[in-house]
Amino acid sequence: MHELGIVFHIIDSLEAVGKENRLMKVGSVTLELGEVSGVVDSYLKDCWKWAADKSDLLRGAKLITLEIPAETFCEDCGKTYGTVMHGKTCPYCAGGNTYLVAGNECNIKEIEAC
Repeated sequence: MHELGIVFHIIDSLEAVGKENRLMKVGSVTLELGEVSGVVDSYLKDCWKWAADKSDLLRGAKLITLEIPAETFCEDCGKTYGTVMHGKTCPYCAGGNTYLVAGNECNIKEIEAC
């Protein structure tokens, strides 16, 4: 379960930002998760509840997740397409000279202080 490691990393980052900005309390954190990031949203939120309650800054803070759709670029025809539906083969030209351009991220998008 790598979600717990991700949560610890996020909490460490938020506590550093909170200290730099003299925040007393965070109400919510919005996280962008790539569709093919391998992070299980429900596991992440369960880990968040457990770990955030151990931090004075984050106790009770809500974790909001937004999905970033996975997109692949085809170098043969120059088009992008949905990765999950089509995989590595371009649906436009059937080319296989492709690479993932979005959807593998895990980023903090917004922190709401209260």
